[in-house]
Amino acid sequence: MTSRAVVLGSGGVAGIAWEAGVLAALAARGLDLREADLIVGTSAGAVVGAQLAAGLDPRVLYSERLGPQEGEPAPKPSMFGLFRLVRELLKAKDGREFGARMGRIALAAATPPEERRRAEVQRWLGNLREWPGTPLIITAVDAESGEPVNFAANSGVTLLDAVCASTAGPGVRPPATVGARRYIDGGMRSPANVDLAAGYDRIVVISPIVRGGGVMPSVQQQIDALGSRSRVALVSPDPKTWRAISGRGGLLDPARAPIAAEAGRSLDVTEDVAAVWTP
Repeated sequence: MTSRAVVLGSGGVAGIAWEAGVLAALAARGLDLREADLIVGTSAGAVVGAQLAAGLDPRVLYSERLGPQEGEPAPKPSMFGLFRLVRELLKAKDGREFGARMGRIALAAATPPEERRRAEVQRWLGNLREWPGTPLIITAVDAESGEPVNFAANSGVTLLDAVCASTAGPGVRPPATVGARRYIDGGMRSPANVDLAAGYDRIVVISPIVRGGGVMPSVQQQIDALGSRSRVALVSPDPKTWRAISGRGGLLDPARAPIAAEAGRSLDVTEDVAAVWTP
């Protein structure tokens, strides 16, 4: 029996909107990715993945991103922050060390209160409170050890806790407290964590961010490592679309959500996705 997985990558508030637009475009053309046997969500993809796994209509998710987006003001873009991330990537000997380095940055940063952040994430999730029936993996990184963590329905944590952890961008969002541990963004391990779909026959990867660097593999490197058993379609922004969704204010700017949603909805990747998704 053919098994199918959807992998949704990181990309901030704009990434959430762009992924919703892409999924809506596919649904409108008869490709319903809610039929997946597994959904993997990282950061922005954790939000969209939870909604998709819960069976919400992608076209509704897209329409919700077209108006003004309630939430925190976008952090000011920081070249120093980007430089710091790249520096830690190049200095780290392996992924675990990089995660721990970014965790230290996150734990020391002055960020909004964690409760305010939880309220924002719950607004993103809407009425979702429970883990959905479709198998869902939400990625995060332990802020102290740097170890990757994969949350699922049987992990003993709430869906809200898991999504808060996966979207906790170091230095920008507060690390998420889950039990006795603190967690940061799953994108600190990989932009999309495609390897978690290993073993599935057909995989669709939708990721606004695809580049790796240093000890962090790119999305394409992880796809290549899956081997010939898996047929994979990668959907990512072309240069024009990337400029549209990451412009002034950056990926974390709620004001970019409508632009990003429309950019995703206008992308026609039906043929490529159908070639993988349709038995």
